[in-house]
Amino acid sequence: MAHPIARTAAALLAAPVLALAFAMPASATVTAVRYRPPVNGWHLVPPSASQAATQTATLASDKESTGVVLIDTTVDYGVGAAAGTGLVLTADGVVVTNHHVVEGSTQVEVTDPSTGASYTADVIGYDPDTDVAVLQLEDASGLTTVATDTSAVAEGDDVTAVGNSNGGGVLTAASGEITDTSTAIDVSGDNGSVEHLTDLIEIDATVVPGDSGGALLDDDGEVIGMNVAAASNGTTGYAIPISSVLDLADQILSGDDSGAVTLGYGPALGLQLSARTTDLLVVGVVSGSAADEAGITAGSVLTEFNGTSLTEYSDLTRALAKLSPGDTASINWIDSTGTHTATVTLGRAPLA
Repeated sequence: MAHPIARTAAALLAAPVLALAFAMPASATVTAVRYRPPVNGWHLVPPSASQAATQTATLASDKESTGVVLIDTTVDYGVGAAAGTGLVLTADGVVVTNHHVVEGSTQVEVTDPSTGASYTADVIGYDPDTDVAVLQLEDASGLTTVATDTSAVAEGDDVTAVGNSNGGGVLTAASGEITDTSTAIDVSGDNGSVEHLTDLIEIDATVVPGDSGGALLDDDGEVIGMNVAAASNGTTGYAIPISSVLDLADQILSGDDSGAVTLGYGPALGLQLSARTTDLLVVGVVSGSAADEAGITAGSVLTEFNGTSLTEYSDLTRALAKLSPGDTASINWIDSTGTHTATVTLGRAPLA
């Protein structure tokens, strides 16, 4: 399905992303700590208690695990997978995590390690500037929630970082201290874009891929931050203050899409177009997508979408932007057998 001259958009088909994001503060390289398996599959083998005891991070206790959940995502219609961590805010399944944990996802599954129950999750909204996303678990009830503390923190405070280390499917905990109460890092995303995260809590505890979206606990076991990144030396981590996370969650849950907030998913045809500018040549189609159901195949040329004549790529993206997943639209194309038209029901695009 991939093509060397293919271009993509979230409304069509996002290209596969294989690397972790990197962040570069003035003094060191910092990595955004979502976990992507090096091969197909969801998890590494979970560490045993004896294995964990020999590592800097140990298996999290029941108290440290309270309200913390495991997140697995399918990326770009099954091209890849990723894993991270989340924090349960309500008993009926509102969960917060990092935006970069669910970025590019077409399916999100959340597991409560205290019960073993798994839930399909919808992304209600997200803010890439703050790196926060809010999920709603389907058919969830009676979940244990995290206890939060939004009061000021201080350098030297004891903390514990809890997360789904290396996508192992179990929660681990790493202890340390706060070394800076408000620092900033520049984050280079998977696509080369750079994001500037500010007002982060810096800690001298081990934070690794998979810990993204996990809990930073104070010495009372209350959540004071959400894990987001780690330095390349492996002994410095960063977390978003929980007050910032809760503010974004309130905004998203109220339906307010001001600032950098995006609510829900965009629409998708499920196809990939050539980078050539003379026409809209299809070079890939997602199995089971709206385009596939319509009969569009690689080698087709799109000519019209929902009454808009298509002469360049932006014509299609502008027309799609007016619609939502589940909407119907007409599409016209030409292939080797002639001219065709169909009505399609739009799917959900990979999360931007």
